[in-house]
Amino acid sequence: MKSPSRPELILASTSAYRRALLERLGVAFRCESPAFDEEAFPREGLAPRALAEALARGKAEAVAAGRPDAVVVGCDQLVALEGRVLGKPGDADRAVDQLAAMSGRTHELITAMVVLARGRRFEHTDVSRLTMRRLDRAVLERYVARDRPVDCAGSYKLERGGIALFERIESQDHTAITGLPLLALVGILAELGVDAP
Repeated sequence: MKSPSRPELILASTSAYRRALLERLGVAFRCESPAFDEEAFPREGLAPRALAEALARGKAEAVAAGRPDAVVVGCDQLVALEGRVLGKPGDADRAVDQLAAMSGRTHELITAMVVLARGRRFEHTDVSRLTMRRLDRAVLERYVARDRPVDCAGSYKLERGGIALFERIESQDHTAITGLPLLALVGILAELGVDAP
């Protein structure tokens, strides 16, 4: 039985990247897939940041329903290139196309997080700016074959070989780039009685 001072912590995600990040804090938690259809969510008229925030909110709310005593963390991440959202490519050809569109240009990586707990709501959004080196298609194809970033927004994995694609990264929290802004989350969890470490 959970103590009132140590509420159950639920990550509203089955992402291996987010799970690994949260494990770094050394707190007990479990993952749950949110019953939330991202593809069916109405996107028309939403700016990229507003869309990421709405999707994070929807995921958190889907898992928090019926769990008033839990702390639920929902996240969403997307890449925006000049106001256009680039999602997960799904296959190697689309990944190369996305990277080619970003070659030599700066894009935003938007990571939105919503934490719901005992009637309280915390929202945090981290916007990182990444400038890619000017690279030809052969280099991009070689990279995609190496890292297989088909499940990543923007088609790159900075924690792996994708770091070599970039000339500049501006971010307040590098963990947000991987999918979960730990700097903000630690402060929120402390306020809710979940200490890390």
